[in-house]
Amino acid sequence: MEDLSFILNELGEDRAHYYNAVSPPIMQTSNFRVNTVEGLKKLFADEYSGYLYSRGLNPTVDILRKKLAALDEAEDCLVFNSGAAAIFAAVLANTRQGDHIISVKNPYTWVKRMFDDIFSRFGVETTYIEATEMEQFERARRANSRFIYLESPNSWNFALQDIEKVSEFAKKYGLITLMDNTFCSPLYQKPIAMGIDMAMQTATKYIGGHSDTLGGILTGSRQMMKKIFDSEYLAVGSGIQPFNAWLLIRGLRTLESRLERITATTQQVLRYLKNHPRVEAVLFPLDESFPQYALARKQMKNAGGLISFYVKAGSRQEIVRFCENLKHIMMAVSWGGHESLILPRCASIKDEDFDPQNLEDRMLRLYVGLESAEYITGDLEQSFLLSF
Repeated sequence: MEDLSFILNELGEDRAHYYNAVSPPIMQTSNFRVNTVEGLKKLFADEYSGYLYSRGLNPTVDILRKKLAALDEAEDCLVFNSGAAAIFAAVLANTRQGDHIISVKNPYTWVKRMFDDIFSRFGVETTYIEATEMEQFERARRANSRFIYLESPNSWNFALQDIEKVSEFAKKYGLITLMDNTFCSPLYQKPIAMGIDMAMQTATKYIGGHSDTLGGILTGSRQMMKKIFDSEYLAVGSGIQPFNAWLLIRGLRTLESRLERITATTQQVLRYLKNHPRVEAVLFPLDESFPQYALARKQMKNAGGLISFYVKAGSRQEIVRFCENLKHIMMAVSWGGHESLILPRCASIKDEDFDPQNLEDRMLRLYVGLESAEYITGDLEQSFLLSF
């Protein structure tokens, strides 16, 4: 892998082409002039070979593509306007009517809706498995299996798959693999190096880092990226816009520093939660209490800022009070930005359906942002005192 500082600060940037500006310009153009008819003919035949229309390639987006491919140790990269768009294109480009997909159980909401509500209309079936043991993949495989979708770790209970073993299994049977690597980012985990065909991450999270733009990243071989570009990427028109790409380039500049701070602060917050009398248990992949700790240590360099924990609560209203009494930690979806966030699992159920015996009902997900550990734990403590 090329030097990380070089990738984040220099790779893909030819400053002599834009007046030696330190920050690259936003090529906010829809169209590009072509000087010759022969040149136009070439671009019509292969739009991946140059600049024709910003729905396809754009110079600002290309700077970002080069950096992201290098971070993933991949040959090439496509950048979409959201993570959901990246996943949709990757699956659609590699499945056809009558195919079968193997997916991790309880994937990201919009992935499950894609499989259940959209692909099912075209005769593509999906089998959901725990995916923690290779026997589960063997049992799920059919003669028409074509695709495997992974999330390792996922973003709630942080379940892992053995990436190298799944990759070997997929190659043995000719299945294509896609893995969501948003939890770790390319700094903490390298799916392509472990044999995965395509790595995806939601750039909205750590790559952007400022909670002000959306984006989805897909990396893999140049052949695979061109295949997707020539069909789903251009046909659906889901590529990222130049300004959003520029924001993500800006986010990359501080990615390493932000993750280092978040990771260090998370360890302090984790210790606080593990010792709190109102917390029954915590989930964190690199904590020794985590069920798949050994696998996490093997695959992941580090784990970032997501912690899930179970509070000791007898009613849904206690959890509601806890979340609403927080003064600084915001209740919101997503994560990966500068601000700490909390998300209660019980937000999707009614008071009368709350079961205090069900751990899932008492689960909260905390994202540790860039604030100090004392600022975060102080807010948690005052809310614990007020709410229970």
